Amino acid sequence: MFPAARAGPYQVFDRRAKQVQKDRAAAIADGSRSRIVDYVRDEVADRLMERFMDIKRTFTSIVDLGSGAGHFSKLLIPAKVKKSVMIDVSERLLHRDPDDMFNVEIERIHGDEEHLLEIIPPESQEAVVSCLSMHWVNDLPGTLIQIRRALKPDGLFLGAMFGGDTLFELRTSLQLAELEREGGLSPHVSPMTGTQDVSNLLGRAGFTMLTVDIDEVRIGYPCMWELMRDLQDMGESNTILGRRSVLHRDTLLAASSIYKELHGTKDTEGIPATFQIIYMIGWKPSPTQPKPLAPGSGQVSLKEVL
Repeated sequence: MFPAARAGPYQVFDRRAKQVQKDRAAAIADGSRSRIVDYVRDEVADRLMERFMDIKRTFTSIVDLGSGAGHFSKLLIPAKVKKSVMIDVSERLLHRDPDDMFNVEIERIHGDEEHLLEIIPPESQEAVVSCLSMHWVNDLPGTLIQIRRALKPDGLFLGAMFGGDTLFELRTSLQLAELEREGGLSPHVSPMTGTQDVSNLLGRAGFTMLTVDIDEVRIGYPCMWELMRDLQDMGESNTILGRRSVLHRDTLLAASSIYKELHGTKDTEGIPATFQIIYMIGWKPSPTQPKPLAPGSGQVSLKEVL
């Protein structure tokens, strides 16, 4: 399914390692542990669903791209969508939960979202939704182009992905600890995309009528070790190509102390972790879509309004 992992213009993440991480997370205690740490994805799926319900349109079917266990698809109702096609790189995670947990018809396809057009024919879909999977995509511009090509004219793309400030507390703590103890830096938290970058990428991919906004999910943990364990059980551990596989224990101990000192709150014993979420909406162009008025065609003077 994957080419050999190597660094390149569009190769930042080891997709094979990510598949293994997600498979392993879904396998722990027959999936019960991964269900415990669904809280971030479930919360973001709820917020994404609010945006989806605001769109005054019903759909025969949608594609849930990078669906995982179906956090978004579980919230769908027949009055809005008849069928959800779930696609994920992890077959074990894709089939973690039974069909009776869904309110609509579902189809599960084991495939890589980086190669969408090998799975879905062009101009065949009414809507493509992606909830917290695109931050692990290597060629994000290319994937957005594939999504646009898979949509029918006036088709909807709705997505949520982690933004650039996600886990900034963990990132800074690990960097400071590694500088102090080892005299250098290596990446331990995935690089994330900024809000302005997403707007530009959607436009370059050919989407129109764009909407991009950001939100935060802030979670409290007893300590840094609990946060890192939950990230591992979510299948969200680092898979950057060239990453270090092991961090020295004294570096981690220093990072834990730095985390608590820099970011801990005085009123609690724990630490916060911030997940920045970028929400995006784009539409495939169609002759039926509203067009902006030509310059100078307005009938009301702005000067009079002001």
